[in-house]
Order: sequence, then structure tokens, then C-alpha cells
Amino acid sequence: MDEARARDVLAASGVLPGAAGDARLLALGENAVFAAGDLVAKVGRDAELLDRARRELRIAAWLAGAGVPAVRAAEAEALLVEGHPVTVWHRLPDPVRPAGARDLAELLRLVHALPSPEVDLPRRELLGGVERWLRLAGDAVDPADAAYLRERRDGFAAAAAALVPHLPPGPIHGDALPRNVHVGPDGPLLVDLETFSGDLREHDLVVMALSHDRYGLPAEEYDAFTAAYGWDVRAWEGCSVLRGARETASCAWVAQHAPSNPKALAEFERRVASLRDGDETVRWYPF
Repeated sequence: MDEARARDVLAASGVLPGAAGDARLLALGENAVFAAGDLVAKVGRDAELLDRARRELRIAAWLAGAGVPAVRAAEAEALLVEGHPVTVWHRLPDPVRPAGARDLAELLRLVHALPSPEVDLPRRELLGGVERWLRLAGDAVDPADAAYLRERRDGFAAAAAALVPHLPPGPIHGDALPRNVHVGPDGPLLVDLETFSGDLREHDLVVMALSHDRYGLPAEEYDAFTAAYGWDVRAWEGCSVLRGARETASCAWVAQHAPSNPKALAEFERRVASLRDGDETVRWYPF
């Protein structure tokens, strides 16, 4: 889904004030995110994401009831418009500063202290999107690379299923990065709730370990994260398994953009080559 298609869906939905062409594009990935007035609309890539969109709205309501700082929905129901799920949210005020690792850790402590909600939280299917992303990539990527990622997916899925956690399982954010924290006038809050799950708490902590190892997160930021949370997941013997699973998923996620973006293809090839070579020092770049 490109921006033009997303704007067509936005126009058909009629959920934002003003003309769809005037709405500000905030992000374009699995969702196109637009803002106008005091509202934000998320347009999903395809109808397969409708159930996830509905669950995200229920999670937002649950977090509001639990007093966890997070983005709040403006409409309780998701729409399906021309085959695309559309949800509407309250627009956040401008950030007062960038979110840091400590902000994320403090919010995760709140989430990880919550009991399981009445909302039916799925397992964190970290590898569940691999097949769809590779299918979207089509013949833009080397078939041998796609086959390699499928093999890695199957191996890490089996290994992850056998893990013994250090922390008690329960609600997790599922994509715990500072980019999913917004620091407004009232303090930090969580955004992008669509990956909320009920699973190993370690999933939320491995993300930052991988950010340090692969994406250049400074050591002092990672140390601030572990100090604020109270534990370093790298001390857990299962860390390498969840890290390997997330690396596999991250490669496949980039692949879906390869047909229309040469930079995405180059980043995909960089990532796959580093995995094939077993070189954990190769820097990956956010996309």
C-alpha cells in the first residue's frame, strides 16, 4: 500500500476533518498514519490486519482503565474501508523531548506488573508475519534468501517454544523501543499498541539488547534501560534464541518493501548476508 492508495481509503472513510489530501502523513509501513485536527487515523495495509486493529482498540481501553500512560482511541470500533482497516485515535501533543531508554523501561515496569486482562491477548507471534512479508516481497528478493529465512523461522520457532523464562509470563508491549514512547507535557506514554501480547516478558527486553548489538544504541543508553528496569536480559540463557527469532523477523519485514524501494532491498541483503555469515558485528540500519 503506497501513500496515494492510503489517502484514497482515508477519503472514503471520512473519519478525519478536512480533505484527505490535506492530512499530514506521520508514518507509512504496515499502517499509513495520518493526522488532521485533534485526530489521527491509522489505515492498515490489508484486511488481514482487521482483527489486530480491533484488538489494539480493546487494549487501549484496558490500559486506560489500568492507569497506564498510553495513546487513547477516539472511536471504539475499527472500520473496514475498501479492504483496509481504519482506526481513529486522539492526536498527541507535540513531544517535549525525544524518548529515551529509561522512559521505555519505566513504562515496561508498569505493563509487566499488570495481571492478565479480560482482553484475549495472543502469544507474541514474532515470526508469524514472516511468510506474509516474504510473499509481499515476491521475486524482488533472491528466492534462496527467502528459503533461508523460512528455515531460520522454523528453527527458532521450535527453540522459542522450549524456553524456560526467568520472569513470570504476562502482558507485554511486543515491540518495546523508544520510538514507541511519546514524551508529552504530561510525561512518557506508550504508542503503537498493536503488538501487545501475553507471553514471555523477556520478549520486551530482548528488543533493546538487539538495538544495542545491531542498531548502534549507545552502551550508556542500554545501561540506563537495564538499571531502570532492574534486570539485564542478556544474563538469561534464552536471550540468544529470542534475539535470533527477532533478527529473522526483522529481515523479512524489510523484504516487503523491496519491490518498490531499492534502499529496502539493499538493507535486506545486508541483513541476510550477516546472518548467513554468522557475523553479529554487522551494523543494521532502521528502515
